[in-house]
Amino acid sequence: MNRALRRHPVLVQPKGQKKPPRLPSRTAAHPRPRGVLRFVPPLFLEVVTELRKVTWPSRQETYHLTLVVIVVAIVVGAILGGIDYGFAWLIDKLIIR
Repeated sequence: MNRALRRHPVLVQPKGQKKPPRLPSRTAAHPRPRGVLRFVPPLFLEVVTELRKVTWPSRQETYHLTLVVIVVAIVVGAILGGIDYGFAWLIDKLIIR
């Protein structure tokens, strides 16, 4: 698919309609802010809009997922520490001996 088709997709005309439906305009979706907000770059306004759409986890879900991360980090750290200690012992016995 070329760039022009991705930017301006061809709309299929539904049966019984004479005119194809119009694409929503960018200005209708993002009206120009007034006051102090007009000095804020549009990117930051879009970020705030997207953050309002996010479904945030509950306090209990956050607590449980945090515990999972801490436990996994401790287990992986212990495994890697054990491997490191084993290699250090092996090097000590083979080379320094």
